[in-house]
Amino acid sequence: MHDHRKLGRELDLFDTDPLMGAGLPYWLPDGAIVRHILEEYVREAERAAGYRHVYSPVLGKRDLYEISGHWDHYREDMFPPMDLGAEQVVLRPGLCPHHALIYRSRSHSYRELPLRIAELGGMYRAELSGVLGGLTRVRAIHLNDAHIFCTLDQAVEEARAALALIARAYADLGIRASRYRLSLPGEGGKYVADPRLWRRATALLREVLDSSGIDGSGIDYEAAEGEAAFYGPKIDVQITDPTGRESTLSTVQIDFHQPERFDLHYIGPDGAKHRPVMVHRSVIGSVERAVAHLLEEHGGAFPTWLAPVQLAVLPIAQAQEERAHEVVRRAVARGLRAEVLGPGDGTLGARVRAARLVPYQAVIGDREADAGLAAVRLRDGRRPGAVPVAELLERIAARAADRGAELWPAA
Repeated sequence: MHDHRKLGRELDLFDTDPLMGAGLPYWLPDGAIVRHILEEYVREAERAAGYRHVYSPVLGKRDLYEISGHWDHYREDMFPPMDLGAEQVVLRPGLCPHHALIYRSRSHSYRELPLRIAELGGMYRAELSGVLGGLTRVRAIHLNDAHIFCTLDQAVEEARAALALIARAYADLGIRASRYRLSLPGEGGKYVADPRLWRRATALLREVLDSSGIDGSGIDYEAAEGEAAFYGPKIDVQITDPTGRESTLSTVQIDFHQPERFDLHYIGPDGAKHRPVMVHRSVIGSVERAVAHLLEEHGGAFPTWLAPVQLAVLPIAQAQEERAHEVVRRAVARGLRAEVLGPGDGTLGARVRAARLVPYQAVIGDREADAGLAAVRLRDGRRPGAVPVAELLERIAARAADRGAELWPAA
């Protein structure tokens, strides 16, 4: 059983400082690498799926969140407003109001729809100190978020495609969904009071779940009251950590509320204004929670493509250090992440142990240095033997490119 808080500090991935504040972790260089690669993976997947990326500010006027409904229904989870002259601004609790304004800033024809807007942006939750923990409950969240503006006829297909995108990402990242949940409103919660819109959105999400999965045969799911967003129902993709605690990583929502509140429209084929549907979708949820889960899932032994260091080069003696640095230079030129652990870092055995989570180790002695070889050690304990450096780098690059789990597939 792995605890991401312990691993994160042992592996120098992230930490906290009382002067920065609770629930506000900072990322160290190796952790920043993992985060950057994860973010780029998601952006690449979104671009391939037809999303266009934007940036929006982490602040907004209080009026913005009054229109969206956050101020009435979500205020307890928001930071207090800050006075700025005659105005009040608030750290945003979500990206959807900003994306609604981005959509509204230009006129749109039905020919442009679906319009998919994505952003990996900051948002803030005023979490109480008692519930904060590691990367899973934080106050500053970096959310992989997107909003699809589409016609009613397109909404189910767009939500279904979002679930498929989530499934592909989980396969690449080695994440397993423990269950799917249809989150519905419950008694006593602060929800938008429009039963008609709730029934409409819920029916569409059920259709999405019933027509997704392998060959469109449907996804097994459970309905849960009291778990909906304040503005509508949602599909939650649940994950389970090694202690058995369940949490939501990814979501898909169909929203009729905010398009009405922001008076969004598009021009239809009849030349008249029509109201779009807003599909909210997050592939990996918050970067913080995703990295925490990956740490615990893999025990710090990240897949090759995600590993902060993919290749550790270990010269046996000082005489081979220059050759070791040459191997690292060649690896970096191939786009790989490599470092030298030389004799100054300890005995060979100590260096091998220090690099135990690195997917590949290349040991270089006199014989290897003279012949342009590297004696390969794999993280799983196998020793394929001495191979040409060029072959080793080609194999690592291939594993990183295809995001494969196997370190040294059979020829």
